[in-house]
Amino acid sequence: MPSAEFEAAAVKVKTLTSASNDDLLKLYGLFKQATVGNNTTARPGMFDPKGKAKWDAWEAKKDVTAEDAEKQYIALVESLFA
Repeated sequence: MPSAEFEAAAVKVKTLTSASNDDLLKLYGLFKQATVGNNTTARPGMFDPKGKAKWDAWEAKKDVTAEDAEKQYIALVESLFA
């Protein structure tokens, strides 16, 4: 179960007004790893570049524990608001 601090960061990130695509993909990958765990889905095909980018971002966090993913997510959210 996600921590209260993680859930607060997830709410806070929705108010983010400027972030690079790379940062958004990192946030996505960390969020998915923290809430779902390792990616077990097939990689999207060549006609879905956005889906492939998101899949790759999540796959890059493979084997990171949910707790570590939460900590990294919170730290990244805080750095984006600094």
